[in-house]
Amino acid sequence: MSEISKSAPSVKSAKSAKSPRVSRLALVGGVAAGSVLLLAGPAFAHVSVQSQSAPKGGFATVNFKVPNERDDASTVKLEVNLPTDHPLASVMPQPVPGWKVSVTKTKLAKPIEMEGEKINEAPSKITWTADGKGIEPGQFQQFPLSVGQLPENADQLVFKALQTYDNKDVVRWIEPTKEGAPEPENPAPVLHLTAAEGDGHGAAAGDDAKGGAKTTAAAAETSASDTTARVLGVVGIVVGIIGVGFGFFAGRRRSA
Repeated sequence: MSEISKSAPSVKSAKSAKSPRVSRLALVGGVAAGSVLLLAGPAFAHVSVQSQSAPKGGFATVNFKVPNERDDASTVKLEVNLPTDHPLASVMPQPVPGWKVSVTKTKLAKPIEMEGEKINEAPSKITWTADGKGIEPGQFQQFPLSVGQLPENADQLVFKALQTYDNKDVVRWIEPTKEGAPEPENPAPVLHLTAAEGDGHGAAAGDDAKGGAKTTAAAAETSASDTTARVLGVVGIVVGIIGVGFGFFAGRRRSA
């Protein structure tokens, strides 16, 4: 009888030794899922300019990337306000299937000169309106623009944007991002400008096609990154579920 009594605590002790290990596995699984989702989320969070930079004084093709942040509504309109402190005399939107585009022009308070000609008005807003379903939940769309002549005395251009959903909600991407400060909740898209190339006038209009090819490659790379983020998010969820389930059944086994 005494031998049985001595052996029983050792069995209980073995079960207790396994318990923290099982709990740790479940915790690690849950943390992994949460971490992956946190990493995946920002990859397609805001309306942004996908072109990394453009040369001062030249022409460039820029892409506005518009993700759908809602689970129950589709994006049906995008309005991009062009900078008024540095007017862009030449703005040409690339056709996007399923979307109508309109260009609003405004008379300039101070005329600007481009290629020897005085310009009295310039585009101030570009509006894309969906013909059909628009950007549905879980999707994004890119809207390319050819713009110029870029200013030579600025380091960046800020494009304030309004994103409208089919339930009438409007998200205003208009907040400035300050260096050294946390990113605002609704940051305005920004195009960074680099030093002029070649003859000091930046990329010529003829080089714009090359810029467009680079932009297309960058867009494909961005799309691949978004897909990877989504896959990692799903994997993280599965790992978390397995970890929690493993801990639950192990707990029931102990209680039995």
